[in-house]
Amino acid sequence: MSVTNTDNTRASVAERAATAGAELAVEQFRTGIDAETKSSATDLVTEADRAAQRRVIEVIESQFDGDTIVGEEEDALKTVPDEGAAWIIDPIDGTNNFVDGIRVWGTAVAAVIDGEPVGSAVVLPALEDSYTADRTAAYRNGTEISVSETSKPELSTVAPMLWWDTDSRGAYAAATREIVERFDDLRRFGSAQATLALVADGSIEGGITDLQAHPWDSVAGVHMVRQAGGTVTDIHGNRWRHDSTGMVISNGAVHEAMQAATDGIVDH
Repeated sequence: MSVTNTDNTRASVAERAATAGAELAVEQFRTGIDAETKSSATDLVTEADRAAQRRVIEVIESQFDGDTIVGEEEDALKTVPDEGAAWIIDPIDGTNNFVDGIRVWGTAVAAVIDGEPVGSAVVLPALEDSYTADRTAAYRNGTEISVSETSKPELSTVAPMLWWDTDSRGAYAAATREIVERFDDLRRFGSAQATLALVADGSIEGGITDLQAHPWDSVAGVHMVRQAGGTVTDIHGNRWRHDSTGMVISNGAVHEAMQAATDGIVDH
């Protein structure tokens, strides 16, 4: 599919919108902001989440008024349409980190056409890193990035993606066991979008989960991994999309080992 000027504009707006939301959110970071619970005691939201999402939407609508908005907070749509233009927003991915004063969190925005991303941004303001991707490549702070060239699982670092609820700790334990038995080391960052960005820039080799990711936790970063040369599939090895079950993310070179590790979670 050819790259259009509109695609490039959407990628640019995704970056500007994510930056605007992140700049607003970081003003409230480490200020003792109150947190509320949503679906569980560990599913948190703050006024910074809501305000950042509103700011992101303002920037998008200034250029693409009328496009569908898919977002984590408030009354935004929660599913990605298969047809037409849409924007997928996570105002603060890693809210628990944000509340705890841990700097690994960010604002994520993806622009999609007919369900497929054409541009995305994950801005991590407390880390002073901005990750973007268009239809050509992926970038960190404006410099093109690529996935790790490591081809040996025993030299690879892998993250257990997403958060397993307290009634799914068997799967969480299985994921960590599969990683430490098959790979060199394990990292868990508490932000799926930040984790995907770190795969895209080659800091780590991959991530796994058997869970279905919300689109706001995944689409922006998945686009970056692919544009940086990586591979993203579902738990069955099929090309991942926003409604897939499970996620296997890798630099491509260790994807077979990543897939086997995910199979171990499902079979635990």
